[in-house]
Parts: sequence; C-alpha cells; structure tokens
Amino acid sequence: MQHPSLVIVPKTGLAGLAENWRSDLLSGFLVFLIALPLCLGIAMASGFPPMAGIISAIIGGLVVSRISGSYVTINGPAAGLIVVILDAVQSLGHGDAMAGYRYTLAAIVVASVLQVLLGVCKAGKLSAFFPSSVVHGMLAAIGIIIMAKQIHTLLGVKPEAKSLLGTIAEIPHSLIEMNPEVCIIGLCGLGLLIAWALIKNPVLKMVPAPILVVLLGLVLGQYFDLDHIHKYLFLPDAKMLPHHEFSVGPAFLVAVPENFLSGFYFPDFSLIASYEFWLAVVTIWLVGSLESLLSAAAVDKLDPYKRDSNLNRDLAAVGVGNIVAGLIGGLPMIAEIVRSSANINNGAKTGWANFFHGAFLLIFVALFPRLIHEIPLSSLAALLVFTGFRLASPKEFAKTLAVGLDNFAVFVITIIGVLATDLLIGVAIGIVAELLIHLARGLKPNHIFSIAYHVDRTAADTYHIAVSGSAVFSNFISLKSLLADFPKQKKVYFDLSEAELIDHTVMEFIHHFTEEYNHAGGQCEIVGLDGHETFSDHHLAARRKTAN
Repeated sequence: MQHPSLVIVPKTGLAGLAENWRSDLLSGFLVFLIALPLCLGIAMASGFPPMAGIISAIIGGLVVSRISGSYVTINGPAAGLIVVILDAVQSLGHGDAMAGYRYTLAAIVVASVLQVLLGVCKAGKLSAFFPSSVVHGMLAAIGIIIMAKQIHTLLGVKPEAKSLLGTIAEIPHSLIEMNPEVCIIGLCGLGLLIAWALIKNPVLKMVPAPILVVLLGLVLGQYFDLDHIHKYLFLPDAKMLPHHEFSVGPAFLVAVPENFLSGFYFPDFSLIASYEFWLAVVTIWLVGSLESLLSAAAVDKLDPYKRDSNLNRDLAAVGVGNIVAGLIGGLPMIAEIVRSSANINNGAKTGWANFFHGAFLLIFVALFPRLIHEIPLSSLAALLVFTGFRLASPKEFAKTLAVGLDNFAVFVITIIGVLATDLLIGVAIGIVAELLIHLARGLKPNHIFSIAYHVDRTAADTYHIAVSGSAVFSNFISLKSLLADFPKQKKVYFDLSEAELIDHTVMEFIHHFTEEYNHAGGQCEIVGLDGHETFSDHHLAARRKTAN
C-alpha cells in the first residue's frame, strides 16, 4: 500500500473539475440511477409528493456540493428521516395531507436555520454526546418502522390502523388481503435486491440494483396493465382462496405532475406558535443534524484519499440546502451513506460527482415525467423494505451484542423506546439507560458532564495525553475538540492508566483516532489499560479500573 504522502490528492473547485470530470461524470450518472427510485420512495413513505424527494436531491447536488466541507459525499433525502417527516405531516395536518405537507415544509425551514447555526457555531462535535449503542438503536428502530409501514404497500393493501404498533399488528391481515398482481411486482423486486446483494461479480455490481428493480417494475406494470382501472380474477379454480376478484389501476403507480414546475409547493408558517410545530422543528433538526454528521464522518473513512471533511461547514451547507428545499417543497437532506459509498466505489474524486448526480436528476424529471408515473408503488416499497431490513438486520443485533451485554441492553431499550413513543423520547430513554448503567458501575455524578485530562509535551515531537476519572459519552466532547485540532505526524501516547471508567463510545473514538492518526503518518498508541477489567471480550468494550 502506498504511503499517504505519496498519494496525489485530487484538486478541488474548478481545477478539480478540469482534472477529474470524466470519473466524476460517470460516478454522478451511476449515483443518479440509484438516487432516482430511492428519492421517490422516501418522499412517498414520508407523506410527501414523490417530486419532493427529487427536488431535495437536485438541490443537494447543484447547491450543497458547491459550498459543503466534504469531498465525496452525496446529499439527498434519507430513509432515516422518513419517520420524523411522516409524524410531522400527520400531527400538523390532523388528517389533511396537503395542509400537513405545507406545515411540515415550514418546520423544515425553521429546523434548517437552526442547523446552519449549529454548523456556524462549530457545534458539529455535539454528535459525540449520543452513545453509539443509542444511535444504532435509533437507526434499527427506524428500519423496523419503515418495514412495518412499507410491507402493506408492497402487498397492495392500505392498512386501517393509525398507530405504529397497530400497523405492525395488521401485517397478517394484509398478507391475507393482498392484491396478488401488485404483490408479485413487489416480491420480484425484493427477490432481485436480495439476489443482487449476494452476487460477487464486480462487473454486474456496476449496475445499480435499485434501477433494475424499477425496470422490472415498469415491465410488470405494463404486463398487468396498471395504467387502466380494471378487475381481474386470480387463480379462479383454487378452492382454498377466500376471494378471487381484485382490482388494479393507476392508484398503484407513482403520481407525478406532467409539468416539472407544478411540483413546487410553498411552506405555510401559520402554526409557528404551536407546540406541535416546535416539536416537529426540534425533531427534524436533531435527527437530521445527527444523521448528517455521522454519515459524513463514516464517508471520510471510506475515502481512498483519507481526506477529512470539515464537518461544521458540511452541516451548515446541508442546512442551507434544506432551507432552499423547504421553501420550494422538498424533503430535508443529509449526507447520505449508501449513495456516498456507491459514489466512492464508482471512482468519484471530488464534489463534482454530487453536482452531476443532481444535474442528471434535474434533466430526467424535466424531460421524462411520464416515465416516472409508470413506476409501480410496490417496486419502491420493495426498495424501502430492503433498506429498512439493512438498518435493523440480525447482523446489527449480533454486532451490538458482541461489544457487550450492557451495549446490547441500551440498543434494545432504545428500539423499544422509539417504537413505543417517538424518536426523540426513545433516544432520551436510551441515553438515560446508558447513564444509569455507568452510575451503577461507579460513575460519580460530578463526572457525568466533566472529564479530567492533561496534555504534556515530553519532547519536541512527543505528546502524552493522560485521562483520569471517568471518560464516558456524556463528558468527552472537550477531549474530542482537543483532538480535532491536534498537531499531525507526531508521537502521541494516550495514557488511560488513571481512568476509573471508560465506556464503549469513548473506546471506539480513541481507537478510530489512533488508526487515522497512524495512517496520516503519525505515531499514536494507547497505553495504561493493563489495570482495567473489561465488561466483555470485545476489544472496544467498556472497562473499569480494578482496585490495586
């Protein structure tokens, strides 16, 4: 492997465009193919018109890519915000979907102003305050909610239940009442996604699975003639089936305006003085900002050039994009991990790939709205069920359990909390559960928000960082801030011998910092853990100092 200093880092700005336009244009096109069906599906699952997702991704590409602090991230609507936006539409609209949509646009604009302020005030580091088990629990709960809601659409049935738990309980009823032709389209799409995930051939992998699902849906939609309302008999000779006659029609297809410009809607701020409005604002702001920061940090780890994004600038740029999106009818966007990793795998070098992905979306929806209308809703539901499963897969449960039972308990408590209440309360329940575990293990109340450490420069190029007391998720923001601006390519020793309690979130952070620091040509080492007992066999498990 080449030494980092020998890797030629791509230029940025117009010089980067001139140097890398071929690779960025190709990657932008391939990401556009993935983004198109996902944007439509996420918008509809959020209770927004399908066009709202495309508007958001176009702004993410054309506007945010030019002002952001990242290099290869793709900005657009994400599955993680579906639950938040749908809740806002339902609680603000009180049954009126269009009114709820326009009130939610207003909430997005206000939340986005707060998001910009968060970035300008360099508060990107606040993401550290959320323990990793709570964040993973929140994402898994979002995955479960997406699956619970989208399975009905995949089966061609509209659930009667209004509550989340009622929607989950109604799945067996939807299986019995499913519309067979609609269900065939959805299950074929889901089967294709599963098969594509198992394929190892790199040439085939270049073809994005979501676009194949849409193409298959278009073919089956034409075959079953979803363009026209009609009744059909399904297996009329089967004696066991309860009823054989079903109806299909354009209601099972994506509804988009013929004219792109008529897809724009404007926010309604008339509920700005209400409690529900500000609850929606705070939820969109917190969940959107947290997800964007986590995704942007994760994308940096995938970047082959190991460039570090300016997370505060990136957060402010996404906030600006969200203000524009909210003003013209779009969903809020984040730095989106799935599309960003595809962008990197396709050979993107700079932010121009994000720009091209937005440009291709704009050209497509302006010229071919009729083609979007032919996409069956069950094909998009298949994409979302698969996305939800990836967020809440058994692998995620196993990975969390491997870190330790304490970690797993907080993960499960967060999931149950989110499913039983809502995202904000569920996350708060998870954080309280984590703190209670730490207090039971000896965390002193006065250490909950304060960490003790000192830095000694023992030689011209050697630093010794000694941590004492407790180092847990709720108090290590100051340490994280120190390390963000730490001198590069020096010798650094992390001495944890005097730390009484270190949780998994801090262990994970220090471990990642050490890896990245060494990769960048420095020399970083963790010392002083011999006198600690771990709470599981995992190398990043929480640990406590043993009595001498």
